[in-house]
Amino acid sequence: MPGEANVAKAGLEGIVAAQSRISDVNGDEGKLIYAGYDIHDLAEHSTFEEVIYLLWHGALPSRTALEELKHQLSNETALPTPIQVLISSIPKSANPMDMLRTVVSALSFYDPDLDDMSPDANLRKAIRLTARFPTIVTTFQRVRNGLQPVEPRKDLSIAGNFLFTLRGQEPDETSTRTMDVALILHADHELNASTFAARVTTATLSDIYSAIVSAIGTLKGPLHGGANEGVIKNLLEIGSVDNIEPWVKKALAEKKKIMGFGHRVYHTEDPRATHLREMSRQLGERTGEKNWYEMSRKMEEVMMREKRLNPNVDFYSASTYYALGIPTDLFTPIFACSRISGWTAHVLEQYKNNRLIRPRTDYIGPKYPQQVLPIEQR
Repeated sequence: MPGEANVAKAGLEGIVAAQSRISDVNGDEGKLIYAGYDIHDLAEHSTFEEVIYLLWHGALPSRTALEELKHQLSNETALPTPIQVLISSIPKSANPMDMLRTVVSALSFYDPDLDDMSPDANLRKAIRLTARFPTIVTTFQRVRNGLQPVEPRKDLSIAGNFLFTLRGQEPDETSTRTMDVALILHADHELNASTFAARVTTATLSDIYSAIVSAIGTLKGPLHGGANEGVIKNLLEIGSVDNIEPWVKKALAEKKKIMGFGHRVYHTEDPRATHLREMSRQLGERTGEKNWYEMSRKMEEVMMREKRLNPNVDFYSASTYYALGIPTDLFTPIFACSRISGWTAHVLEQYKNNRLIRPRTDYIGPKYPQQVLPIEQR
């Protein structure tokens, strides 16, 4: 009889595949921890730039270290001219995640440190990637709508610059802080699918750009990052609070998956959803567009009553982003603009103590040995 360690588990559920100092998820207690800090404390008292430093270095920065990181990031937000040309040449109808995957791959050609695999060079590459992700996304959004790209400002945060380069006008303090907290909440989540993909690529000693392209392709899937876009599409289809309950019951009866509910790890409420729910409410009240929040609350109520399922991070991020006026097909790219901090942290960690990730399968094919018959007898 094979031992427990040799028993295949679908989706690798519960399998420990790596040791990490970056983040931890306590599914039973509903806790998300970044390098020893509770996500609630970080969301309330820190900035995304502080969290980036924490994920990369394992400690919150001093004022001097934070200012240095902000300076490094602001110096790398601009895109090389050939990359701007590439973005302009991509079909306007392209999925923004496909665009992001292609552009990030092309960015490697213009990185002076590409072939330098030293820790310092890889950290510089992580800084460039983290700084440029928002610019890539907002540049594509403007270009595909016939607008000129907006140059990022050195005095704005990553959250502020995202909204500024997206809209072409300086965002208000509430919108900026909302985006900042959203970026904090999505920054890392232990060995989720895209992070695992990045670490598998890194473990072959491939370059950081290849690892991040692997992660982007994985995040695109609707069972991972693409779920928040599915949530808002459902809400738009439903249209009003009164339609929520019959729509949900019909979908459940037809055994359709309702995006934004349940989680592989959390057995209680996703702590990230706690903050996003409140941000969705506040934004709805501020803009006068409370319908999306109210619909979300009603759907949460019905899903809890019918299926005992809690909302996950994707559920309330959908109405939050929509209230900020962000196009629905940019929801997953925004996820990537946050998660690039965690992806790069895991890539850097994998390089430090690398071993090729090479699991086995539990073979369940035809019994051995099979006889090769002449083709006329098959």
